[in-house]
Amino acid sequence: MEVSILFLTGIISALLTYLVNNKYGQGPVRASAGLSLLVGLFFYFFPGIFTTYLTKNIPLVFIGATFIGMVSSKILSSYLLVGFSGFLFGIIYLNASPLFKGYGGALGTTAAISVLVSMSLTIVTKKKLPWRKSKKK
Repeated sequence: MEVSILFLTGIISALLTYLVNNKYGQGPVRASAGLSLLVGLFFYFFPGIFTTYLTKNIPLVFIGATFIGMVSSKILSSYLLVGFSGFLFGIIYLNASPLFKGYGGALGTTAAISVLVSMSLTIVTKKKLPWRKSKKK
């Protein structure tokens, strides 16, 4: 149950940040920082709502997944891919966190890996990429 909540947190965080960044034009930094601040303040003032494990990990997963939502709509144009990246972030966070212990940038690195995997899906499925110019014959 707790793992499912962390996966859902990653998906929601990535999608919300992407929406605020791209649709509402707030920019990547403001979108990430604003939403992260709201979640951080919520867990600061209400630490007893969830279990200790979730109170510790939800803000970390949320903040890390906001880095995914900072991506431009020219790079990832599908909400489905952004949500998938958030889910993938949760998987990597839960399984690789001990490997990053003591190193800075673990959340950003995990987010970058998640976005790169989603970007590669468009290449593997051979969809037209938004940044690739079509060749005229």
